[in-house]
Amino acid sequence: MNHIAFPNLGIELTINKTAFSIGSFSVQWYGIIIAVGFALAIVYCVKRAPKFGINQDNLIDMTLVATPAAIIGARLYYVVFNWELYKDNPGDIIKIWNGGIAIYGAVIFGVLAAAIYCKVKKVNLWNMLDLAVLGLMIGQMIGRWGNFTNAEAYGISVEDWFLGMSINGELPVHPIFLYESLWNLAGFVLIHFLSKKRRFYGQNFLSYVIWYGVGRGFIEGIRGADALNFFDTGLRVSQVLGYLSALAALGVLVYKVLFSDRGDAIELLSDEAVAEQAAIEQAKKNLAEAGEAVEEPTAEEEETETKEETEETTEEA
Repeated sequence: MNHIAFPNLGIELTINKTAFSIGSFSVQWYGIIIAVGFALAIVYCVKRAPKFGINQDNLIDMTLVATPAAIIGARLYYVVFNWELYKDNPGDIIKIWNGGIAIYGAVIFGVLAAAIYCKVKKVNLWNMLDLAVLGLMIGQMIGRWGNFTNAEAYGISVEDWFLGMSINGELPVHPIFLYESLWNLAGFVLIHFLSKKRRFYGQNFLSYVIWYGVGRGFIEGIRGADALNFFDTGLRVSQVLGYLSALAALGVLVYKVLFSDRGDAIELLSDEAVAEQAAIEQAKKNLAEAGEAVEEPTAEEEETETKEETEETTEEA
């Protein structure tokens, strides 16, 4: 049980980390919040997949592959850079329900798993990632509130700041869970609207890396003593990774904008194009069920087909 207050706002809350128990099994609010964020991210991505020219079945299959990899990566990242907590109790490594995951580990392992899936299924990886990062930002925006219920991942002491948060009567600290949640909300809204006209595949993904990296780098700088350090260097690993990844992504984004082929913008498919694509997919399924082989298009063919559909839609408009 934690007593959390925002003194300058007159808000006081008493929060139990456990939502409910069934016998000896306890369900934590942390897990529920993560699950809600994940579910809303999936709903959003599945709904928008046709507009991106992405087969919903491929999206779901990719999610089933990438999600376990992301969970493993998130935990490994946290454990590796917080090894002192686990070296004497290795059994605690699997107790992920107690908290202790890192989003960068999830992103790295999730992207690797998605790349393998898209390579095998001949799906345009960058188009898939452009959609996936929007769902990721929804998950991050909501998931950070799990840190609030666990009274963890807070910042350094700050006495006069109007958002100062006191935990169990201690001096107010920066509520960095709130900062990151709001930062992801702003990034989601921005990239959501920018995604309607992309210059190239991968633009949303690079924009996310830049946006999140800058925000995470700053927020990590005001984080408390629980920040993950890069072994004994004294550097905060997520701060360094955030700034470096943002810088690298910015370089690629600028290069693509300035020097890549300046073709027509990649617009989201119209409702008519989506309906036509759905009819084609249904026809393929019917042929497959009838035992006839259907040749799947390559990623390059999908990209060309999507651009042609976009151009036709634009001309008709």
